Amino acid sequence: MESDDETVEQIRKRQKWETDDNTCRGHILNAMKDSLFNLYHDVSSAMELWEKLEARYHKEDATSKKFLISKFINFKMVDERFVMEQFREIERIRNNFSQHNLVMDETIVVFSIIDKLPPSWKEFKRTLKHKKDDISLDELANHLRVEGIVACRKMKKSRMLRKFQRCM
Repeated sequence: MESDDETVEQIRKRQKWETDDNTCRGHILNAMKDSLFNLYHDVSSAMELWEKLEARYHKEDATSKKFLISKFINFKMVDERFVMEQFREIERIRNNFSQHNLVMDETIVVFSIIDKLPPSWKEFKRTLKHKKDDISLDELANHLRVEGIVACRKMKKSRMLRKFQRCM
């Protein structure tokens, strides 16, 4: 809508803004799944589109925060997988805490991970829990790595013994 009061410079600025807004709106719409595109394609400006998306999905941020906390709390290690592999998975979950401005004391993290160790690590859990001094997350990782290697060697040794016994 050009008015008679607009200067040539103002017209150029307005047209550039409209072009940029349309480009931005197009980029946002282009990145959407078809189902979302069908909901939002008729929104007229990038700003309006952004505000609608933010209103809809910003609410879910609280849900994802709760989901993340729940995922960390309910994580249980199993004997069927390597402990270090599971430890790294817990670390990935915990690393996402910073995205939600969640901070958890390292001692709480360490002892909750110790509690998550699989049933076959019962003695090791007891040993770690009864240590006089608190251990850091890095120290826990080192303990788990060493104990994992020892457990692996024991497993290989017991397999060899079973094979040897079958041969006799």
